[in-house]
Amino acid sequence: MAALAAHALAARGWLVLQPDPGGCGDSEGDFGDASWSGWIEDMESAWRWLIGHAPGRRVLWTLRAGSLLAAAWLRESGHCPDLLLWQPVFDGGQHLNQFLRLELMRSLLAETGAHTAMAGLRARLDNGERVEIAGYALAPELAKGLAAARLAIPAGYTGRIDMIELGREAGPPSPALAARREAFAASGMRAEACKIAGTAFWQTQEITEVPALIEKTLTVLGDA
Repeated sequence: MAALAAHALAARGWLVLQPDPGGCGDSEGDFGDASWSGWIEDMESAWRWLIGHAPGRRVLWTLRAGSLLAAAWLRESGHCPDLLLWQPVFDGGQHLNQFLRLELMRSLLAETGAHTAMAGLRARLDNGERVEIAGYALAPELAKGLAAARLAIPAGYTGRIDMIELGREAGPPSPALAARREAFAASGMRAEACKIAGTAFWQTQEITEVPALIEKTLTVLGDA
């Protein structure tokens, strides 16, 4: 979906940079070596590249927990690009627990108590140990940064925030997303939120396409 959207945006005249943070995709290192602070540095490097290659309006586009990373980067860097947030995550601690539940499912199948398993995973991370979740080694530095992350946009932010979530049918945003939009607006920020019909493609075993999400993205951003 990210690749399809990138091609669609490029056809509209956008220069699209799709970076892989350290330990992900085609970047160097293993996921088990990744850290939250390292990912913020990777974002800064990508942004510097964009400044040198893409004049005019620039938009930071994220998926799920990428919204948390973007907010952390904004607070550290002081930059104010517009934001396009696909299915934004608000609370990093809750998101980390959802990721750890993948291991809990395995533990339950092995007849290990869920509460005991979760406590054990968090204790190992707190003690500086890596834990393996669904075949991925999760580093304590990354887990700590994610757990502390929140979708909090710094005061003085002057960009525009567009948030798109997926649901069974199109309509008004969910209460949680609507409340977040209202909170941003109350802080004087320009924020919009919407819900379109589509499958949560990041959860499916097979590659799943949601053309409506790309169409909505093109509508929101327009031509470069």
